[in-house]
Amino acid sequence: MNQKINLKEIEALIKLIKKSGVSEVSLDLKDFKITVRTNGHSGSPAPVIVSAPIAPAPQAAPSAAAPASQPAKPAASDESKLITVRSPMIGTFYRSASPDKPAFASAGDEVAPGKVLCIIEAMKLFNEIESEVSGKIVKVLVENASPVEYDQPLFLIEPA
Repeated sequence: MNQKINLKEIEALIKLIKKSGVSEVSLDLKDFKITVRTNGHSGSPAPVIVSAPIAPAPQAAPSAAAPASQPAKPAASDESKLITVRSPMIGTFYRSASPDKPAFASAGDEVAPGKVLCIIEAMKLFNEIESEVSGKIVKVLVENASPVEYDQPLFLIEPA
């Protein structure tokens, strides 16, 4: 039997955990393992998701974040020199403050420490993600208004 889990099922699992008050749930499938843990603070019920594929996931799985990050390596440059900006949380990725505003950062833009690169919305809170390095953005790895996972690559930056 081929067992797959999609984003909607993960969201349902998170909601169930929030309602039940359980602090941790692990689910082991044939080729995928997911552990959902709440952070334990009653005022902050946001779950932390830690997931790891046990076997290589099929490329046709659109709900997995890993396939989106794999083709992100530029072929023309030495990728060992690039710095990857990763998502510090689970949420929705936005390139600008609103649909009618310009993007905070695009490929080819120069960035410096403290420059806002994007916003990640998590539980109705908008969190600005700032650059920690100076350099030039080589590639934006996530589409606007897309869901992102913790530690998912967002930008590739060539350091100055």
